[in-house]
Amino acid sequence: MAIRKITVSKDDSIYEAWPDVAMTNSGKLIAIFTECEHHLNRDKSRLVLKESYDRGETWGEKIFFSEREDGGSQHTVSGKPHYNCARIGKLRNGKMYIICDRIYGQEYVKSEIYVWIGNEEGTKWGEPILVPLTGIVPDKITELDSGRIIVAAHFGHPETKKLTQYLVYSDDGMKTWSKPIVVASHPDMNLCEVSILQYNGALIAFLRENSGKGYDIFKTISYDNGETWSEIYNTPMDCGHRPVAGFLKDGRVMVTYRYIPRGTTNMFSAFLRAEGLLKTNRYDQPIRIMPLDYDRNPSPDLGYTGWVQFDDGEIFVINYIKDDAEKAYIRGYKFRPEDIELPPTANVSKNVFNT
Repeated sequence: MAIRKITVSKDDSIYEAWPDVAMTNSGKLIAIFTECEHHLNRDKSRLVLKESYDRGETWGEKIFFSEREDGGSQHTVSGKPHYNCARIGKLRNGKMYIICDRIYGQEYVKSEIYVWIGNEEGTKWGEPILVPLTGIVPDKITELDSGRIIVAAHFGHPETKKLTQYLVYSDDGMKTWSKPIVVASHPDMNLCEVSILQYNGALIAFLRENSGKGYDIFKTISYDNGETWSEIYNTPMDCGHRPVAGFLKDGRVMVTYRYIPRGTTNMFSAFLRAEGLLKTNRYDQPIRIMPLDYDRNPSPDLGYTGWVQFDDGEIFVINYIKDDAEKAYIRGYKFRPEDIELPPTANVSKNVFNT
């Protein structure tokens, strides 16, 4: 296995975390992440962009997307407004977008979701669009075949106080929005940090469970474009936090996620067959799970990811990690499909994906 590690951004003076990455029509990569004092201290917080013109091998200087703010402690109501966890992507018309939550004080007090639409190369950005959804850590924008746009984020349920996953949708290009819809809620579970895929007329939403009990990544399914959702089902990805799911060019589904049975030390990448997406039994979902990184730091912190795949099949994953540094920084990983699974030959045994 030949996973290569690349430093995207490392600044010993500031904490760098919660990254995402997208590719423009020209092949340029744009990374976005947050600077702040610490995971639990959002002073000096701002959103930062970096660009790569050579498939993630080297990265340019920081481009500051927002002004620096003193957000205070993440877990006190005295915290000041600050942007939290941004995602970046490309719409079907080729234009780039950024979506990010803005938190006021403690994350359950108040939060807003904003979307910025840029040009095709992400060099110019419009004014922010306020999405009428209270929540944090939004998913990438999901753009359906019908043109419907879905924005999803999670927040505490008003009665149970458990984290609950919500979405809103727009059928007119983000001019008007639906009322919030519950994607997943459970009186004994904290369901959050969704990643939504469209497949064979259905939507599949992968979910983190945030009780610290080592539960599987769950999923729920919608057959009506996100308006109603099934019960939650287990997947074979145990102890998974913050899934990021997408389709590879060979038809497989890749899900990157933090593996956290007890401590925050590992990042994994799972590979599923698309036909397993609609299966509801855990044992009917064939999977391979590949380790991507391990955080050696005495107080590790890693595991929020984004990824793209190039036309020739090579994959680039972005992540944040502390490892050998005092403060977290942004790291990239490059590998190819044959690093996931060798093609079948006379000398290679068939595995679960080939049966």
